[in-house]
Amino acid sequence: MKFTQNKSLFLAWSLTIVFCYPLLGFLDTFYKTSYEVLLLVIVLQMILGLFTYYGLGKLISNFIVKSRNVNIRFSLFLALLVFLISLTKTFARFPTLFDSSIYLLRPDLLIWFLFGNILGLPVLFWTLHFLHSKDIQKTRLFNFIDSNLSGLLLFFVFFAIYFLLANIFNQPHFNFDDIFFDTDAKLWRARFGTEHYEDVYWRTVHPFVLIVVRPWANLIALFLKGNLLYASFVLIAITGALAVFLVWYFVRETTKNSLYALFIATLFGASSSQLIFGSILETYGFLGTFALIFVVLLLKDAPRWSLVATGLAAFGITISNIAQTVIAHFMVKRNFWQLVKYGLICLALIVPLNLLNNFIYPNEHPYLWEVSTLQFEEKNVFPIELQRAN
Repeated sequence: MKFTQNKSLFLAWSLTIVFCYPLLGFLDTFYKTSYEVLLLVIVLQMILGLFTYYGLGKLISNFIVKSRNVNIRFSLFLALLVFLISLTKTFARFPTLFDSSIYLLRPDLLIWFLFGNILGLPVLFWTLHFLHSKDIQKTRLFNFIDSNLSGLLLFFVFFAIYFLLANIFNQPHFNFDDIFFDTDAKLWRARFGTEHYEDVYWRTVHPFVLIVVRPWANLIALFLKGNLLYASFVLIAITGALAVFLVWYFVRETTKNSLYALFIATLFGASSSQLIFGSILETYGFLGTFALIFVVLLLKDAPRWSLVATGLAAFGITISNIAQTVIAHFMVKRNFWQLVKYGLICLALIVPLNLLNNFIYPNEHPYLWEVSTLQFEEKNVFPIELQRAN
């Protein structure tokens, strides 16, 4: 049994080398010294190696019981990996759009990458032994990973896909608004990924979007040596992948069929709209994910404060999207007075949050009560007529 475990751990370590290489190829833009790369490889080997080792063990144990089910899952993930590789090869043919060297490790750091992987093997063995001695199986984190492994794998694969696309669609030389379903890519790249956060269109329709989104980009930037632009690329890819995971979770909890949920979430993640909004710096991707978070919180019968926080985030990004949370709240809870309480609490907090947003980011956009600025959106309003209903 111990021999089998050691073989599985060695296989996990070997696979992790393949995963680490493109990740280090991206990170060597920010971590340029040999010592930084060495430490990064060891840490990534430890984290990804443990996850891969557990995933392989789960795959083998499930294959013994449900081989057909496992084969279908494996084929689905293999198809997604082929899709990712095909996208990378296709975009590499257009160097003006995509610089494939972003995923290649600098030649002078290759020896340190290999040395780090060699050191990572004993570290991985020691970490696994330490976690077993601490009964890691009884922790909430382990139980979460164990019960949601398929969804988490889906999250990581789609994160890689969306991040690849984010590196293409959001580059500064792609300097246009009103692309892909009328997205304002140039505007939001500046507002989320640079210090030029002002709304050049001067609208109040996004009342406190910056305090909802930018802190997460700033947090990621801490790990990228302060590079806010690439931190924003990572953030939008995480947001899009999280939406895929939430679809998987919602369908699984509703139907009690994990395999069916995997198919539905994959269809959602690979749809053209999600491929775009999961990778372009815009408000749509964040709004979709917050809407899904709200639905899952309703499904889990979460406390009111979490529903209010999610509803306020949706409102802060774009004011009209509070309607989605109101409709979902009413359809699930079917309690009028609970809905009234939810609405009143949200109404009481939107003005203070708008003031806070403009205090942290001065002259970011007009205040919420300056409704005349909404006239800019009139070009997006169309009359209600029979032809539209048809």
